[in-house]
Amino acid sequence: MKLYCLSGHPTLPCNVLKFKSTTIMLDCGLDTTSVLNFLPLPLVHSPRLSKLPGWVYKDGTINLEKELKECAGRVFVDSQPEFCLPEKELLDLSTIDVILISNYHCMMALPYITEHTGFTGTVYATEPTLQIGRLLMEELVNFMERVPKAQSATCWKNKEMQRMLPAPLKDAVDVWTWKRCYSMQEVNSALSKVQLVGYSQKVELFGAVQVSPLSSGYSLGSSNWIIQSHHEKVSYVSGSSLLTTHPQPMDQSSLKNSDILILTGLTQMPTANPDGMLGEFCSNLAMTIRAGGNVLVPCYSSGVIYDLLECLYQFIDSANLGTTPFYFISPVANSSLEFSQIFAEWLCHNKQSKVYLPEPPFPHAELIQTNKLKHYPSIHGDFSSEFRQPCVVFTGHPSLRFGDVVHFMELWGKSSLNTIIFTEPDFSYLDALAPYQPLAMKCVYCPIDTRLNFHQVSKLLKEVQPLHVVCPEQYTQPPLTQSHRSDLMLELQPHPMPYRRCSVLNLPFRRRYERVYILPELANSLVPSEIKPGISVATVSAVLHSKDNKHTLQSVPKPPPAPPSKKRKRVMEEPPVVMAPKPLLSGAVPLEMFLSTLQKHGITEVKVEETTDGHILHLQAEDTLIQLEEDGTHIVCDNNEPLRTTLRDLVLRFLQKL
Repeated sequence: MKLYCLSGHPTLPCNVLKFKSTTIMLDCGLDTTSVLNFLPLPLVHSPRLSKLPGWVYKDGTINLEKELKECAGRVFVDSQPEFCLPEKELLDLSTIDVILISNYHCMMALPYITEHTGFTGTVYATEPTLQIGRLLMEELVNFMERVPKAQSATCWKNKEMQRMLPAPLKDAVDVWTWKRCYSMQEVNSALSKVQLVGYSQKVELFGAVQVSPLSSGYSLGSSNWIIQSHHEKVSYVSGSSLLTTHPQPMDQSSLKNSDILILTGLTQMPTANPDGMLGEFCSNLAMTIRAGGNVLVPCYSSGVIYDLLECLYQFIDSANLGTTPFYFISPVANSSLEFSQIFAEWLCHNKQSKVYLPEPPFPHAELIQTNKLKHYPSIHGDFSSEFRQPCVVFTGHPSLRFGDVVHFMELWGKSSLNTIIFTEPDFSYLDALAPYQPLAMKCVYCPIDTRLNFHQVSKLLKEVQPLHVVCPEQYTQPPLTQSHRSDLMLELQPHPMPYRRCSVLNLPFRRRYERVYILPELANSLVPSEIKPGISVATVSAVLHSKDNKHTLQSVPKPPPAPPSKKRKRVMEEPPVVMAPKPLLSGAVPLEMFLSTLQKHGITEVKVEETTDGHILHLQAEDTLIQLEEDGTHIVCDNNEPLRTTLRDLVLRFLQKL
């Protein structure tokens, strides 16, 4: 059993498991942190960004001023943003049989895998994962395509050139493999390969293994996966949460008795309490609005935004924000808000029960009905005529490199009355803000990450008790900035097996058993013999038939009757002779009784020598050796066939024939 790690980002995993002749990809996350090295894509012409000076190496030998621009003391690539893809060279991705998706954030690299590697398998995901994943991909494509860049920067990616660049460009990983965004056609083609599954549904893969998704409690439709054969069980735990938010609660009991547990997607903010962050979010938002400023919330179009809107729904009236407009701007805003209301079976129990009242499970439906929350596909069109300040704007992208958020950064960044509140933990807020400096607007960092923290995961592992845990190496040591915090790492016995990008692990696990079925007519013909009280054994002569990884014992075919012709045409047509099976022997030869039996048969000169496995009897007069061992008996006798036969029969007296 082998595990190939294709992504170095622990919360955007991509691993491949080779297990029992199947090749299974576990998630295909897209590392979007690479976009922080690029200049923002403004929706309307930005004089500030267009006048940035080009970067030239200090001695003038390297001139990349067309590709790299200096902005606020840092160097950025002036090109369409590119993404860091999962590693494609580690193994042949066309050999992958299936891809298992655990949540919609972990499927963003799917079109790169399914459309450009010769992949011919099936992708398994739950319905909310597929539909919301489609929205997020559609939004990404839309953000990129509506602000096309004429030039594409490639020279800076040259390995020799990259070494000369200032940090952080110098330290970027595998830049020559970075790719621009896929097209909507590729998204549709990739998603056509997805097969929908429900929680606890069992899917057979070629008869070799069975895969089954379990609720992970993190987002709508998010799953952990069980991969098991008749005798082995592998659990894949990715992006799970024990907090009571809108998704169905996490299924922990099904993870028990795992031989291997692959753990990834823990919280990126182990020291931040999500409830505390929500409180801080609301109070900072209220403070800014009361002072006459605007609030900008860079966010994804699905996920935490549902919880933010629910929190604000309860908070608006108590904070006297009833007249403040809330805007949600995204190409997929409308679909996202509607989808969250229709996936009732994937919601937690108290949200499910509202559907039968009937009442919308999420309160943002009421915010929309009362005109407190308005959603728009972009800043153009209706929004520009209805827009009034002070207001709260939810929009993407959280990296601040593309999407409508770039426009609001340029619009509101110069006033200290305005506030930007970061809630998504995927990007360093200081790196996200770097190309907008100097910035007058206030910045508040309230990262809300509901995934498991180290304390919760340690408790979970104690309960489910897997034999071995495999995890990203980041989880086996404290964070660099807090090296004294041993509580911010996994401390387990035995130690977890760490992996990093491009590593291949031989998992410490040997398959020892295989299930074999026996046909009823063959089972009827067996005659068991009791070898110990309560233990019976029968020998089987059968043909082993293997098909689709299922093994069956069938009766030995009888030879066909000889044709009635007088002449045999060829010797080859003789029916095959089926030999009667020899009986199997069991039991042990007791030394003292065997020696006395030899004496009765006139063999008296016997020298006994003890060995590690048994005894050697040297019959000196006959010049013969008898080796009595635990798992066999050997008689070494030169040119004396009658003696050998006699000795064999004496040994057989003490053994049982089956």
